[in-house]
Amino acid sequence: MDQAVTTAAGRKREQSRRAFWMKQLHQWHWISSALCLIGMLLFAVTGITLNHARQIESQAQVTHRTLELPADLQAQVRGEDVRKAAALPAAVGAWLDAQLSLRLEGRTGEWSADEIYLSLPRPGGDAWLSIDRASGEVEYELTRRGWIAYLNDLHKGRNAGVAWSWFLDLFAVACLVFALTGLLLLKLHSARRAMTWPLVALGLLLPLLLALIFIH
Repeated sequence: MDQAVTTAAGRKREQSRRAFWMKQLHQWHWISSALCLIGMLLFAVTGITLNHARQIESQAQVTHRTLELPADLQAQVRGEDVRKAAALPAAVGAWLDAQLSLRLEGRTGEWSADEIYLSLPRPGGDAWLSIDRASGEVEYELTRRGWIAYLNDLHKGRNAGVAWSWFLDLFAVACLVFALTGLLLLKLHSARRAMTWPLVALGLLLPLLLALIFIH
C-alpha cells in the first residue's frame, strides 16, 4: 500500500514538473515569436530579394546640390593646418545639417590642402560632400536606389549605424530562443507525432546535401 502511494506521489510530482516546464516553454516560445514576427517577415522577404538581386533592377536617383558657406563659416574651414582626418567645426556641421537635412555630428572628414571630403554611405544608397577650403563652395551628391535596396541593406546591416547593429544582435538572440524552445516543445510532443524527428532530420539534411552536391 505504501509503495503504491509513493509511486502515485512520484508520478504526480513528475506530471507537475512536466506541466511546469511545458508552461514555461510555451510562454518563452510565444513571447520570442511575437518579438521576432515582423523581423522574420522582413528578413524572409529580403532573403528572396537578395537571392534574386540580378533579376530585380533598381533605377538609381541622383540628386546634386551646390551651396556656398557663409563668410563667417568659411574662415573656420580655411587655415594653414592640414589634418588627414577630423570632424567638421560644430557651426559648419550645424549649417550643413540645416541646409541639406544631414546628420554630420561625429562624422569624420578627409582634410587636404584644397578641400574637405566626407563620405556619407547609407542603406539603399550613397552620398558624399566636399567643401572647397578656399572658396567655401559645398558640393553634395545623394544617390538613392529605392526601397528594395534600402531593405536589402538593412538585412545585411550595411551602413545602418550602431542602433541597428544592436537590434540585429537582439533579434538574433530572440530567434535562437524561439527556435530552441520550439525544438524542446517538439521533443515533448514527439511521442504523439511520429513524423516529428523525420521532418527535423529533413530540415537538417536538405541544406547539407544541397551544399555538398551543388556548391563548389
